[in-house]
Amino acid sequence: MTFTTRPTLEGTFGMVSSTHWVASQSAMRQLELGGNAFDAAVCAGFVLQVVEPHLNGPGGDMPAIVATADDPTPRVLCGQGPAPAGATVEHYRGEGLELVPGSGPLAATVPGALDAWLLMLRDLGTRTLREVLEPAIGYARHGVPLVERVGATVASVQRLFEEDWTTSAALWLPGGRPPGTGELFRNPEWADTLERLVAEGEAAGSDRAAQVEGARRAWSQGFVAEAVDAFSRKAFRDSSGERHGGLVTADDLAGWSATWEPATTLDWHGHTIAKTGPWGQGPALLQVLQLLDALGDPADLDLLDAGDVHRVLSCIELAEADREAWYGSGSEPMEALLSPAYARERAALVGDRADLDLRPGRPDGKVPRLPSYVLRRGEPDRGDAHGDGTTGEPTVSGSGATRGDTCHVDVVDAAGNMVSATPSGGWLQSSPTIPGLGFCLGSRMQMFWLEEGLASSLAPGKRPRTTLTPTLVLRDGAPYLACGSPGGDQQDQWQLLFLLRTLLQGQSLQEAIDAPAWHSTAFPGSFYPRTREPGGVVVEDRVGAAVVTGLEERGHVVTVADGWSQGRLCAVTRDPDGILRAGANPRGMQGYAVGR
Repeated sequence: MTFTTRPTLEGTFGMVSSTHWVASQSAMRQLELGGNAFDAAVCAGFVLQVVEPHLNGPGGDMPAIVATADDPTPRVLCGQGPAPAGATVEHYRGEGLELVPGSGPLAATVPGALDAWLLMLRDLGTRTLREVLEPAIGYARHGVPLVERVGATVASVQRLFEEDWTTSAALWLPGGRPPGTGELFRNPEWADTLERLVAEGEAAGSDRAAQVEGARRAWSQGFVAEAVDAFSRKAFRDSSGERHGGLVTADDLAGWSATWEPATTLDWHGHTIAKTGPWGQGPALLQVLQLLDALGDPADLDLLDAGDVHRVLSCIELAEADREAWYGSGSEPMEALLSPAYARERAALVGDRADLDLRPGRPDGKVPRLPSYVLRRGEPDRGDAHGDGTTGEPTVSGSGATRGDTCHVDVVDAAGNMVSATPSGGWLQSSPTIPGLGFCLGSRMQMFWLEEGLASSLAPGKRPRTTLTPTLVLRDGAPYLACGSPGGDQQDQWQLLFLLRTLLQGQSLQEAIDAPAWHSTAFPGSFYPRTREPGGVVVEDRVGAAVVTGLEERGHVVTVADGWSQGRLCAVTRDPDGILRAGANPRGMQGYAVGR
């Protein structure tokens, strides 16, 4: 019997898996009270903002993929806010910047997470705004015990908060010290903000949808937008080491809203894998699946054999080179990038040794272009190469350099409604706390390049090419699996291992989640300072010495990490007979699945 840390949960009523046990149980409560999977997911999303504030916030981003009991066609909810109207390459260059900072007001896009959650509630939920937000309001008002990493994150930026981000110091350094592990933490200003959103929603009428719309207006055109406008352009120290003001205005909030759009899909071994469009990194996972098919039967891969690990890493690196060259423009050649013929052409590049070059392909004969910054400065110092990728937690410093990670939630209900959502950004260390609102803006602008003519070049009103990448899988045309993981550029790499193990190799959800994980660091990172490590790979020590030696003999630069440090999957499934299952990541001792 394969060892697992926990059982794979089984039942018929409902299943929730998320990156924090309080969010999972809060979502389950919505199901118990008669809500559906979407009510539950929205509730979990708002609770995650309170219990994992170092990993996400209302000023951040949120993509989701959904399928309903009535319509199994997967749809993407885009809660990725765009660059503000004033965000031009010229503006940043005029500030003396070569990269968009990784923190501070100048890194902020239009906040997208809250509007996206409310759009999901309006269109697919059944419960009222007050009912769904009640748990988050309660935890923000009365307090929630914090996990260790919250206080550790605050401690890492304590000097920055005290010297420059004083509004954040007022919230996160009560009594002049970071919150302790398990200490009750309250955010009364955020509770007040949520209460006012609910009140303004209820003032819009008795209809449930009208109330949600009223709250959305209060956010994008009312008191929230006014407070953001008044504060966001003040200058604060950021990861460049200098002070810069932001660009987000009330007009930016009023001019944007979350949207529904078709998923990017791939039919693969009896399944349909659904991802976001190439404004996210999701299609790169589909490219890897095609590449693996071109090399043979992926069901035969041994993910703890050095030769097979090398082949999978090679495919990942080819797909990620294409991500760098082609994703983010809005006019990507996706049909060519996902075609079997293109995969065969690219798979021919997989050799016996690690490829230290970044080699994007030529879909439809188009000539790729890479950022000159990557070509000039692609190799990092070893200390910064892995960042939050090896720990899954924010990397911060007193200089103003801050990075963060992500949350995830999956829900399936008895009727067959299913959702996979990956909220992120708006971390407590992203940007100074906005007075009177109790949250900060995000830093997703760091994923743009300040060079014209690239697929992901900065432009006003454009979405950044994000790393957030939820997954929904159909089997025989019906929603079967929802999964996802925190982890920045590693999210889809860890999901790839999980999908191979569950869809093709017959492992249970918990077996696949618990299995030893690894990932490549050989392509340009999406987060400031945008470095890469040619040949780099990070492995959990549980893969064994033979794998490490075999990879090094093939030219990989191997970093051996703690045996339970890589991969933080959440997952739920629904079988045709109505049996529901769920599993959650034990790494970090935070993620939990619940259900019955």
